Amino acid sequence: MEFEVKSPGTRSELLSAIIKTRTGFRFGAGYTDLIPELRKNGSPVRTIINLARLNDKRFTAITVTKRGIRIGALVTAARLADDPTIREYLPVLAQATSDMASPQIRQVATIGGNLCTASPAGDGACALMALEAECELLNSRNQARTITLASFFLGPRKTALERDELLQSVFVPANSGVRLFSGFIKVGTRRSMECSVVSLAYHVQTDSSGNVVHSGIAIGSAAPVIRFAHSACSLLLGKNLETMTVQDAGRFAQNVLEHASPISDLRASAWYRRQVLFNISKALFSERQGAAETNGSYEGKAHELH
Repeated sequence: MEFEVKSPGTRSELLSAIIKTRTGFRFGAGYTDLIPELRKNGSPVRTIINLARLNDKRFTAITVTKRGIRIGALVTAARLADDPTIREYLPVLAQATSDMASPQIRQVATIGGNLCTASPAGDGACALMALEAECELLNSRNQARTITLASFFLGPRKTALERDELLQSVFVPANSGVRLFSGFIKVGTRRSMECSVVSLAYHVQTDSSGNVVHSGIAIGSAAPVIRFAHSACSLLLGKNLETMTVQDAGRFAQNVLEHASPISDLRASAWYRRQVLFNISKALFSERQGAAETNGSYEGKAHELH
């Protein structure tokens, strides 16, 4: 396998590289999946546009505003897992990225790569779906457009990116509640270095009395794409987390399951995936304190961003 590597250092060099290499190219950053994918698909890629040396804050920075948090596509999983701002305001994302692969891979794997791979098992992607993130896409004419993450995923390994576009950053809206119940549950066939059999990301925001004012629930490895569980979020709205009953938890789990359409493969059957998804969803609220301790859920203040 032979190909040329171009390594732009600035935005203008990046745009020029895209324009001059109109066909047969791919972007690369962390390179955790690129070579296996090229070999598997037999893709006629002749040029790799290497983003690892790109020095542009829109791609590399974590920026906090009163509206929310913008995360550059080149920010690594390790940085997201350790960043104090992400851990405080977006615990689900910090936890999801801390569970990704191995420490070595987390040092180079980028959140942009996790999204653009468009795997239904993407841990960071599942967390960002629960956070209702938006994707900022940049084209070769230096024009940006913003779409929701839900619109970004078109199918397994398929995204809404046009031929001359790349993911520049993702934006997560600021929390609207006073307190958070936020975390990521990943079930696999072993404890580490494994794609999820099923995953559940949740970011529930309440007022000072514990009443839900906003929530985001997403499921991974349970459908062709990562899905946002709208009906489950609607059911939670206005409920008090401290007084939810076992029946409430069961209805919540059933609503989550409405968004699942799993397949059977080498790692698990469709039946097993549905059962696991139902069980972890129900346990999230029927045994909330235990679930928080076991799964590392975060319960704390959703402070205003500054």
